[in-house]
Amino acid sequence: MFDVVGFGALNMDKLYRVSKIAAAEEESFIKSFKEACGGSAANTIVGLARLGLKTGYIGKVARDREGEKLLEAFKQEGVNTEAVVISKTGKSGIVLGFVDDKGDRALYVDPGVNDTLSFEEINVEYASKTRFLHITSFIGEKPFEAQKKLVEKLPENVKLTLDPGELYARKGLRGLSVFLDRAFAVLPNAGELKLLTGESDYRKGARKLLQEGVEIVAVKLGAKG
Repeated sequence: MFDVVGFGALNMDKLYRVSKIAAAEEESFIKSFKEACGGSAANTIVGLARLGLKTGYIGKVARDREGEKLLEAFKQEGVNTEAVVISKTGKSGIVLGFVDDKGDRALYVDPGVNDTLSFEEINVEYASKTRFLHITSFIGEKPFEAQKKLVEKLPENVKLTLDPGELYARKGLRGLSVFLDRAFAVLPNAGELKLLTGESDYRKGARKLLQEGVEIVAVKLGAKG
């Protein structure tokens, strides 16, 4: 029995510090480079594993260097990877990030095999043996539909938490109704909450989610808390 299982995109972040974010026809210079394993749900699950919780993950990688590094990073943190699908074709997800000295950044996402994940590849029994299932976004519709089908099949004792990100927040309340009907907690930032509910005031947006039946709404406000 797991405490928390994550379900979201898995990406290898390739992060470049540059002299400036180049506009069209401009040049910039790379100052440094580093790689890091990423993905919103993945980062959350690793953090929970470090706190001593029993964690697992549902996702998809390819049989390539990036996929191997993502799986190895999970294993080193004590995260169970039995439900991570390893594709024999394609490539693992990659995010190219460029950050300048002012902190401005540009991100380019290549989802790779993340967006080929289907419901048929998901181990429903694995997802059912957890106290919490934590869902975050994919770019493509195929894994989004897989997430919805899984949520519909979860036993009632599994609590759902959702960190929508901008991608899922743009789907609105109706588009995320399958999740919101089951959600124990929703964790948007203020901008995502506005996209999701149409409310500029985050307090009103949070109340709207509570009216949808969500038990806890935790709005991330950056430096404000």
